[in-house]
Amino acid sequence: MPSLLAIGIVASAVTVAPQATAAPAPPAVAKLDKVVKVNSRHLDVTVDSPAMRGKVTVSVLLPRDTNVSRSTVYMLDGAGATGQVSDWLTKGNAAKFFTDKNVNVVLPSGGAGSFYTNWQKRDPKVGMPQWETFLTEELPPLIDSTYNGNGRNAIVGLSMGGQAALALTFRHPNLYTGAASLSGCPPVSGLLNEAYVRATVAKEGGDADNMWGRVGGPDWAAHDPSLHLDKLRGKNLYISAGSGAIGPLDFTTPLDPGMSRPATLLAASGLESGAYRCSLEFALTLRANGVAADVSFPLIGTHSWAYWSRDLPLLWPTISRGL
Repeated sequence: MPSLLAIGIVASAVTVAPQATAAPAPPAVAKLDKVVKVNSRHLDVTVDSPAMRGKVTVSVLLPRDTNVSRSTVYMLDGAGATGQVSDWLTKGNAAKFFTDKNVNVVLPSGGAGSFYTNWQKRDPKVGMPQWETFLTEELPPLIDSTYNGNGRNAIVGLSMGGQAALALTFRHPNLYTGAASLSGCPPVSGLLNEAYVRATVAKEGGDADNMWGRVGGPDWAAHDPSLHLDKLRGKNLYISAGSGAIGPLDFTTPLDPGMSRPATLLAASGLESGAYRCSLEFALTLRANGVAADVSFPLIGTHSWAYWSRDLPLLWPTISRGL
């Protein structure tokens, strides 16, 4: 019968091979899935996005000279943009305006009612988009490497997209040199401001609880530019909104299907008066805290492309300073 000492010696001589561990998979990165050449300077690009868990359509406008590196302007739609191409192209004359500008222009579509943010929970209507991750982490390096970008960026948005432009800028201050908000509601904290955002999301069928949580939750403050002013200090900022007063342009604007002129005017006036109050509040907060911004608050103007389509020449001197 072997002794315990012998057993111990034999056991100690047996070497147990360590189990092989699999190397961690590399992080998924966004990739170009398809590029459709609309013309020599307008491309409709489909991006395969891990963050969005699917494909996102992005239009890219190129400058005349594509041999030199250049800055990039990102342009965000409002809450009601439901088409496959950005409203800035179909309604805002962006392609014409940027014809002689030496920048890339990037215009995502498909963000209706989303505030271009990372949603907390899946929404029956909006889904669970992760726009912030897509716009700030996935898309810029892809654009720069594919279309000769130099790493300098500015961001422009209208209505819902105006709030998002400022929120993304203060949350990613190293990414953007400037931001412009047209008819947006930049501050989202407080009952009035939060109610405006919630109504905007609800208009498109979404529930803002799934976006930033319940009333007064921490994610609302985390996306409020007025609570993070130091991160906007030194940026090239442009803030604009009309008073909501109806003018001659409102009677020549094409109507959406199924909408009458009186109903369109009532909605456009009401939405813009809310954006005016909100934007003016933000502009005054900027001034009180010594944060420079160029502002425009015309006496006439509604929530309509009749006015936004004329805003690009007005905001360009501001945001182009950092490009």
